[in-house]
Amino acid sequence: MSDRRLVVDSGCVASDIEGAQPLVEVPAIRQLLREPYPYLHSILAMTVRGLDVVSVAVGTMVADWFEKSHIVHSGGTGIDATDLVAVMVFCLFPKKSKLLAFPKIRRAKAQVRYLITPVLAGWFAHVCLSTILMSNGVASLKMAVMWAVCVCAALSFERSVLTFCLHQPAIVARLRRRVAIVGTGAVATDLVNRLCSDAGQAYSLFGQFDDTAQYDADRKLDGTLDDLIHRSRREALHAIILAFPEAGGAEARVRNVAVSLKPVLSDIYVTPHLVSGFDRVLPCEFLGENAVFVIQRRPLSDVQLLEKTVVDFLLAFCVSIFLLPFLIGVALAIKCDSKGPVFFRQPRIGKNGREFMVYKFRSMHTHMSDLMAERQTSRDDPRVTRIGKWLRRLSIDEVPQLLNVLKGEMSLVGPRPHAPHTRAGGLLLDDALAEYVLRYHVKPGITGWAQINGARGELVTIDDLKKRVAYDLDYIRRWSLVFDFRIMILTIVREVFSRHAF
Repeated sequence: MSDRRLVVDSGCVASDIEGAQPLVEVPAIRQLLREPYPYLHSILAMTVRGLDVVSVAVGTMVADWFEKSHIVHSGGTGIDATDLVAVMVFCLFPKKSKLLAFPKIRRAKAQVRYLITPVLAGWFAHVCLSTILMSNGVASLKMAVMWAVCVCAALSFERSVLTFCLHQPAIVARLRRRVAIVGTGAVATDLVNRLCSDAGQAYSLFGQFDDTAQYDADRKLDGTLDDLIHRSRREALHAIILAFPEAGGAEARVRNVAVSLKPVLSDIYVTPHLVSGFDRVLPCEFLGENAVFVIQRRPLSDVQLLEKTVVDFLLAFCVSIFLLPFLIGVALAIKCDSKGPVFFRQPRIGKNGREFMVYKFRSMHTHMSDLMAERQTSRDDPRVTRIGKWLRRLSIDEVPQLLNVLKGEMSLVGPRPHAPHTRAGGLLLDDALAEYVLRYHVKPGITGWAQINGARGELVTIDDLKKRVAYDLDYIRRWSLVFDFRIMILTIVREVFSRHAF
């Protein structure tokens, strides 16, 4: 299970939720558990697994040195083989992933339960193989015991440091899942109380919000849907639960609120009493003993985001260094061709609807530049300079956006960002097409699936926008690192010398 899940599902903590019923059918029962609502944070789990492998490898090297120095003075190849097999058995032996759930992983009992079986399996493999390869049975047993002692010592040191780190407030704050409740009434109040009282350090309440037009500040809520959307752009938000009072038109209300929350980069859930019929085939997850249905998930998991971020940074850094002499030459040409700065900075809408300043080589006369993009660039645009014409045709004006990639504001591949006032068919893009806001769920890119398929240039009609958004959403659904590399290669082949660029 990935950290995109609200909490650990029934397969992971059956003892905590066995026989659980929908929230509205069973009164809330407080259980004073030490870690009542654990969840598996995918990046934390991946990091712990990696540290375990490193620790076992270090312990094995120490054991190997001791074995060769004090137990067996010959037969080094056999010792190396047995140690290697023991490490491989530890790494490949099935482990209980639920024991890596946060904050359960900080408990010594959970860590011992997670490690004891693979260590014993590695020790047993070491004993068997060393007995086969060596004639001295006593020496074989001593070697296996030494391996186990060194590995356990290394793992104990690693987990002690890990446990200390996982108790630090700054790290806990980063790992904690922040949940917003939309709705009022008994169901919403119970969820708020559980998040504030029972969830421990795994979850915290982002706020309770009202979706109705009759919002009353005296009810001590945290605002309206608009307040939730604007605040989510400034603060981390991991999940939203829709928990309205059960009344006529509840399902239509869920659909309307879900549409309003499309721009928010968050998992969205709904309580069971608000869905019925075919809607109950939605994926089901649990908050403690409370069931919720999934109606929207973030398109990329935290592990996928980490992979994409690392690849983006490394490639952007290497390309920037490689192209530095060429970019200096372009900057000199721009300065010689017309007055004004080398770079043009313009506000664009990025991930989760956040605004940032994009960098481009200036391709227009400074006094004609359109900072807010109220007028899109067209073919043979008189505002474009002589050098700017070639920069645009060869897409060189986009290269400084590598700086945005290094700053974490953009990706190498993704939907192209637009300026806030960009229009299609006379309408702002958010108003022209409801699906447009789904592009905000990933970082914008220097190039994208739409661009290499010819959907680039000026947005004149709604159909132009629909075509581009269709490609962008297809990219988000199909994302993989291989797909990103394919788009980057096709960009060089198709777009650098494209006749569509201007």
